[in-house]
Amino acid sequence: MRTRRAARSRYILFLVIISLLVTACGKTATVLPLPVPTLTPTRYSTPWLQVYFTDPDAPYAHDYEGGPDEFLAEAIDRARLSVDVAAYSLNLWSIRDALIHAFQRGVTVRMVMESDNLDDQEVQDLIGTGIPIVDDQQEGLMHDKFVVIDHSEVWTGSMNYTVSGAYKDNNNLICLRSTQVAEDYTSEFEEMFDDHLFGPSSVANTPNPKITIDGTPVEVLYSPEDSVAARLLELIDGAQESIYFMAYSFTSNEIGNAIVERAQAGITIAGVLDNGQINSNQGTEYDAFLQAGLDVRQDGNTEGLMHHKVLIIDRQIVVTGSYNFTASAEENNDENVVIIFDPDVAATYLEEFQHIYSLAEP
Repeated sequence: MRTRRAARSRYILFLVIISLLVTACGKTATVLPLPVPTLTPTRYSTPWLQVYFTDPDAPYAHDYEGGPDEFLAEAIDRARLSVDVAAYSLNLWSIRDALIHAFQRGVTVRMVMESDNLDDQEVQDLIGTGIPIVDDQQEGLMHDKFVVIDHSEVWTGSMNYTVSGAYKDNNNLICLRSTQVAEDYTSEFEEMFDDHLFGPSSVANTPNPKITIDGTPVEVLYSPEDSVAARLLELIDGAQESIYFMAYSFTSNEIGNAIVERAQAGITIAGVLDNGQINSNQGTEYDAFLQAGLDVRQDGNTEGLMHHKVLIIDRQIVVTGSYNFTASAEENNDENVVIIFDPDVAATYLEEFQHIYSLAEP
């Protein structure tokens, strides 16, 4: 532990020295008035919510240990009744081992997965142990990444349960401790696992779409059935001060146009998009954003993907989950979205945004 802390301290000192050298050379860069992030796995913690971010540049990431997956694995190790997993892909041995151990000690373990990703050895290990896995068998993607433990806590976010997802890509992972949120996610899970309803065949039946946890409003939505884009447009149109976004894939003209309109109304806009998706996607909104004069950048992650799907509105509202800002996410895939109305949570995500933004290129 001391060695890891020392390594992180050296890393932070290195960043400070580089910053001073750049300044001395007379180069300037746009710096948003946001806090400088601390490079720690856990960024925010309350009795009901924990927020984790991956950090591909951290020394521990190169050893594939100490990432957010280990917190999820520990939570699975504590399970006493049930673990339900909806995973687009899975090859993390930490999650595989935790699920196998839970199953072997009598915990009910069930999974749904994207059909295209069943061949990974870790998934075959789960199947070989006897854990039941239902795959979507449809053209759209089973793109969810969530775990429900003991009907009382939900883990979700943008992070796939893969080595690259936890250690090479920029991702967020959150844990919500709420029986009502767990009921929402269990309902969605069982729709897939028991009823084999995926994508466009899904039905809108979320028991608690809007709840309040310890004074914090929280919304839970699923795609395609809950018209996620319409809700995001409402939030964007209602922005009064700022919109920051981190987007792996952004091809939605509707959402893109709404952001441009808010910029034209004087709202501060800044965003970072994944470099690879900008170069490979047809119809990316990146070009439209540039033409409109928005402050958008291509990410600087040279090891993996900038895989967040995050909106931060007015430093008060955070949108996160598996939902890319695309027509496929809206119409064909199985996706989940959480909206949290809390300035402290927003400040935590703004720290992550500033970190990603500082490494990105115009």
